[in-house]
Amino acid sequence: MPSFNKTISSPEDFDPDAFSQAAIALQIAPELEHSGTVHSHRKGQLIVSLHGAVSCEVKDAIWLVPPQHAVWIPSSTSHSVRITKNASTCFLFIEPSAIAMPSSCCTLYISPLIKELIQHLAAQDPAYQAESKTSRLANVLLEHLCDAPLKDLHLPISDHPKIKQLTNALFAYPDDRTTLRQWAERLATSERSLARLVKSATGLSFGRWRQQLHLMIALSQLAEGQSVQNVAGNLGYDSVNAFITMFKKALGKSPTQYFASLR
Repeated sequence: MPSFNKTISSPEDFDPDAFSQAAIALQIAPELEHSGTVHSHRKGQLIVSLHGAVSCEVKDAIWLVPPQHAVWIPSSTSHSVRITKNASTCFLFIEPSAIAMPSSCCTLYISPLIKELIQHLAAQDPAYQAESKTSRLANVLLEHLCDAPLKDLHLPISDHPKIKQLTNALFAYPDDRTTLRQWAERLATSERSLARLVKSATGLSFGRWRQQLHLMIALSQLAEGQSVQNVAGNLGYDSVNAFITMFKKALGKSPTQYFASLR
């Protein structure tokens, strides 16, 4: 049985499939920004943000993990993980047969109890014995995880070249207020055709899709500690109030209230 190396400097240095236990955990200490390569593993993976923001990209979506939330990556799903500078993150790896988890990627709200159980499990040797204290703790954790509520915190994307160009450009320059008509001209298509393409590829209108992209970026930057005023400017809003209105409409709370509720 492999031994656990607590000095792991990168998540890619740890192979969860080398262990047969139902659930094992790994805590990634705050460090320089990490952008992982595309990979997959037999175990399903729960990516938990303790502090800062983490994002995960799969084939058709980018999932954001703000503090007190987690993104679930089902077994054998190709994905890459990006951890922002000074973020603190836990990975929980779960055997496919151990628990009934969603069959597709999703964001979960993580209660203080589940968070503490995951952090405690991360401090244990993953090669724990069956019927041990650690094994019983893992079973309690999995039982509570079944009740974690789902949250809609992802951005639908597509491999279509035009959608990919849109996505890359707006992530690089989120304050770009280019209209759908102007984007159609840039992409050598009609406005109607581009509108249909965005809708069919993402399930959202162009305006709603760009707003969701802004929400993802805002949550990430706010989790990093940037001020509401700076984030509003980064996203090209004419005023802080306009940004707060968008945020409140999407999540039901102002940025300050939202992050206070997470704490």
